[in-house]
Amino acid sequence: MRRQTPADVRADTAGRRPPGGRRPVRGRRGRITSLPVVIPLLFLLLLVTVCAAVAVGSVGVRPATVLDVVAHRLVGAGPPPAVMDDQIVWNLRLPRVLLAAVVGAGLAVVGVTLQATVRNPLADPYVLGVSAGAGLMAAVAITLGSAAVAGLSTSAAAFVGALVATAAVLGLSRRAGRVVPSRLILAGVTLSYLFTGATSFVIFRGSNAEAAHSVLFWLLGSLSESSWSNLSLPAAAVLIAGLCLMPRTRTLNALAAGDDAALSLGVPVHRVRLRLLITASLLTGVLVAVSGGIGFVGLVVPHLVRLVVGPDHRRLLPIALLVGATYLVVADALSRVLVRPEELPIGIVTAVLGAPAFLWLLRRSEAS
Repeated sequence: MRRQTPADVRADTAGRRPPGGRRPVRGRRGRITSLPVVIPLLFLLLLVTVCAAVAVGSVGVRPATVLDVVAHRLVGAGPPPAVMDDQIVWNLRLPRVLLAAVVGAGLAVVGVTLQATVRNPLADPYVLGVSAGAGLMAAVAITLGSAAVAGLSTSAAAFVGALVATAAVLGLSRRAGRVVPSRLILAGVTLSYLFTGATSFVIFRGSNAEAAHSVLFWLLGSLSESSWSNLSLPAAAVLIAGLCLMPRTRTLNALAAGDDAALSLGVPVHRVRLRLLITASLLTGVLVAVSGGIGFVGLVVPHLVRLVVGPDHRRLLPIALLVGATYLVVADALSRVLVRPEELPIGIVTAVLGAPAFLWLLRRSEAS
């Protein structure tokens, strides 16, 4: 009989409830907080952040006015709001802020999934080259026109580029019919450089300076084109991915403990890894298509949450989802107010906020 290793024990017992039946969330100093308490608190924080983000911008709106507009639109409560307030809150800012929350939640979920699946702490939604492939097709669509991409819109062309990049990376990373994590990372990084170089060539050869500026703004991440019509697809994608991943948190625990530990627990490692990678890549493709390249969310948020609640994915995944949503809502609000009435690409804000946080995580890991 095979002797159980410490890795087996960690994978098997991660997230196990104590005798009292309450699932613990351990803080940095050993505090234990009930998960059913943490999730509602984080959700409440997200709602407050969304309300505040809708209120700020080049034209300020009182939070009470935001609530009045939303209440009147949803349930017809109260008198009709002023036309200007209704236009700003309901048609311009609210769909944008909600899209920021959806994209942030999705990127955080993808980051958590990839870091467990490939057992690489630097894995994030863009390590597979998905963002670079989407960026290339978006650059072609913006610079050369939709005719160059079979009449597709910029978002649709970006999604096609993400699918092509995903297929190429998964194909290059297979050995003997199995996806090898180390080859996956190398293939993703290599193709990212290739697609980025091709994107730079398209921008360089383009004769329209305005189109080049639009491509650059898209590559750095932007939610300026958000509307109610393009919110439903990414929201549905995040919801479906979350419903698919939440029942597999124990599997993620096993994969994070290592292939041998996962196999000893009966996990079909190679088949499950391929499914998780495809799920993460498709979700990334949808998110990048509507928001451009927004970095650091899928890299920093999982590490920060893991530092507080531990490595158990039964806690890590839902909390990272809410923290990622809140993080990107804050970043989007900052992108709209720091240089108003102009707007910063949101990727710049996430990088400025995320890079110091990641360096702090590195120093903390060295100290421990």
